[in-house]
Amino acid sequence: MRALLSTFSWQELRHHPWRNAAAVLAVMLGVALAFSVQLINASALDEFSSAVRSVNGQPDLEVRAAQGSFDEAVFGRLVRRPEVALASPVLEFQALALDHDGRQVPLRVIGVDALALPTIAPALMPQSAAGADRFALFAPGHVFLNAAARQALQLQLPLQPATGESLQLRSGAAWQRLAVSGHVTAGGAALAVMDIAVAQELFGPLGQLSRIDLRLAPGTDRAAFVAALEKSPDWPAGLKFAEPGDAAERVSNLSRAYRVNLTVLALVALFTGAFLVFSVLALSVAKRAQQFALLGVLGLTPRGRLRLVLAESLVLGLIGSAAGLALGTALAAFALRVLGGDLGGGYFEGVAPRLHWSSGAALLYGGLGVVAALVGGWWPARAAQALPEAQTLKGLGAAPAQGRHHWLALGLIGAGAALANLPAIGGIPVAAYLSVACLLVGGITALPWLIALLYDRVAPAFAWRVLPMLAVERARRMRGTAAVAVSGVVASLSLAVALTVMVASFRESVTHWLDVVLPADLYVRATSGGRGSGNSGGTSSTDTATFAPAFVQALAQLPGVARTGTLRTQSLQLDPAQPAVTLIARSLEGGVVRGLPLVGEALPVPPGQTGIYVSEPMVELYGAKPGSAFAPLSDAMRTATPQVFFVAGVWRDYARQFGAIAMDARDFERITGEHDVSDVALWLAPGASEAEVQAAVRALASRASRDGAVELASVGQIRATSLRIFDRSFAVTYWLQAVAIAIGLFGIAASFSAQVLARRKEFGLLAHLGFTRRQVLAVVAGEGAAWTAIGAVAGLLLGLAVSVVLVKVVNPQSFHWSMDLLVPWVRLLALCAAVVAAGTFTAWMAGRAAAGRDVVLAVKEDW
Repeated sequence: MRALLSTFSWQELRHHPWRNAAAVLAVMLGVALAFSVQLINASALDEFSSAVRSVNGQPDLEVRAAQGSFDEAVFGRLVRRPEVALASPVLEFQALALDHDGRQVPLRVIGVDALALPTIAPALMPQSAAGADRFALFAPGHVFLNAAARQALQLQLPLQPATGESLQLRSGAAWQRLAVSGHVTAGGAALAVMDIAVAQELFGPLGQLSRIDLRLAPGTDRAAFVAALEKSPDWPAGLKFAEPGDAAERVSNLSRAYRVNLTVLALVALFTGAFLVFSVLALSVAKRAQQFALLGVLGLTPRGRLRLVLAESLVLGLIGSAAGLALGTALAAFALRVLGGDLGGGYFEGVAPRLHWSSGAALLYGGLGVVAALVGGWWPARAAQALPEAQTLKGLGAAPAQGRHHWLALGLIGAGAALANLPAIGGIPVAAYLSVACLLVGGITALPWLIALLYDRVAPAFAWRVLPMLAVERARRMRGTAAVAVSGVVASLSLAVALTVMVASFRESVTHWLDVVLPADLYVRATSGGRGSGNSGGTSSTDTATFAPAFVQALAQLPGVARTGTLRTQSLQLDPAQPAVTLIARSLEGGVVRGLPLVGEALPVPPGQTGIYVSEPMVELYGAKPGSAFAPLSDAMRTATPQVFFVAGVWRDYARQFGAIAMDARDFERITGEHDVSDVALWLAPGASEAEVQAAVRALASRASRDGAVELASVGQIRATSLRIFDRSFAVTYWLQAVAIAIGLFGIAASFSAQVLARRKEFGLLAHLGFTRRQVLAVVAGEGAAWTAIGAVAGLLLGLAVSVVLVKVVNPQSFHWSMDLLVPWVRLLALCAAVVAAGTFTAWMAGRAAAGRDVVLAVKEDW
């Protein structure tokens, strides 16, 4: 076999390098895309986990509030427990810092007890700069930065206290000037460390903590310890115990569906690459048919011919996979350096990971490339095995292949429909992906039956016109050959149709969603970066900056403002194993239907209960079904009086993948007593100038001592930005569609080239019967039109079926939200027409050799 590869196969590669290079390129691209996605996500997740470990340390347990902060009296109770060997109180909050150019830089601030850090979180232990006071951490007005913060703030490296380095920090209404006295070794995003008592005094709230890290005494039963505290009658409601790795696990769960869908999308290139390998080897086998037959006469068995062609496809796969792994590594390194580990999903924002190369992932994706090449080479290998040696040596070709596998096709399509109804496995729609594969393979297998079904009825209409009759008759009588020729077009067109329908459906649903959630003309958001900025450092537990009620009332009285609406958001940690959900309190005076994009009808709220409206992920992840009471919200909000929250409806939310809870702002204020808001919607009076209203809002913010820290955006700007981000996120799908269609057309060209070579005597006979060169080309182009038309019909039907699975199954199981199915018929029909025209032209180009003089002379050959 090695001798045949180095002589027989090498000559084919040497004479047709570009054709084989195209197959290698297809495999390389598929492996590179999938491997780079894996490397980028794995590197980002490793870096994020490392940063979490350096900041959070390695405690045995963490105590956190479901939302906001909690009373530091809990710390005193825990340190007195005999099971607790060490307890470390922590206060965390987001702030804004000013760099040398006056730009505002987001900064995470952590207040710590330095005496407990060396044991639990040594990476947060402040290290004083040379010449600085060693007890600076305990003094007011001192802060320590990590490397990311020093770089973001453009501070001198290394820090020299003699230079008097300082920074201005704000988490509230006023700026605080702090001396930069050293550094910490913690990695990850920009952060500052200071004494917890100083942090409480300067930024508030006093007597509040964000979390408590616990180191348990040796031999302590962790589960029993947690159960005993949670069952204690005086244990505060809303406090949760979490494992040290829960934060990294939550981010992993959050990005898992995104990673898997990106990888599956990248593997589409491998799927189409298999068809390109098939086309190249099919053409190669057809051109070398007489050589294979001669090898058979000289002693090479049919099984030997099969192994030889499979060995050729294996070589193509190995070269393509090796090049793909190298290219994927380079792409991942480039993306991590330029774009970070975000990949457009927003899951690893602020993380700057280094490349972590994985040999296991390399073996997996390299193996997939080899398998794709072997699958693509299987059919040509079988064709080489089945060559009739004597008949082939005479140049008569093989007998026409007839498709008799319609029962297999129907079984695969039925299996695809059944798999589409199965639930996700571990949050991943594995069965849905298998359903798509079964539908595609089943549809391609059914092509001979579909060709017979259609052209047996169409053929009588062309019986009296010679050239169309010849084209249609060959299409219906060589249905197996036609099915092989158009299989690439069917696969690529069906995927292009499915992606087109999915993207159009998603975009239309997002557009309608924006219409409902953005009803006002202008939106104002606070950007101070801290907690409770609207009440001058009060006890507000919101995660974002806020406006005080007086500021909202002043906005409503501005000239040109007809009315206002408010919105406030908070994060709630309902389950330590899941990412936080968002509680949204918004004005719903105009009715729930006008304020929220509901799925179904809103239910009446029973007397004495508070109505809430959950997004679609809440139903699946937390069992918040309409018409039921939702107890986890009562536990998380820690209200002064017990509340029963009634799920009155479900709404769509494309901004928060893992759940949101909406309630009327009036109910939120009644329950919590908090009146600050994070966003204000402004409806302009008729004839009012938007620019003048924006100027008035900024002037009001400046007079209110907010230093102009507000964001203003019109509804048109928000819509345009959102849709632009959407289109940029899905730009890769259009590129994949173009690649898939190009590969399918290349398959048509290769198949027709192979047919021309096998039918040299047939075309020569037509020439002797009086057919002109143009008429022979017309027959070939007619066959191309007939074959591509049936491929377009099959691709359209299959694509629509796959799009239903993508829209109705894959998307809800992956991201927990639904969308309306929209079929852009004009775009799809134009796509099919373009494919038919391109296929006809491709067949005509491939058939030009059929009209050459050498074909006329081929009739003289008589064995």
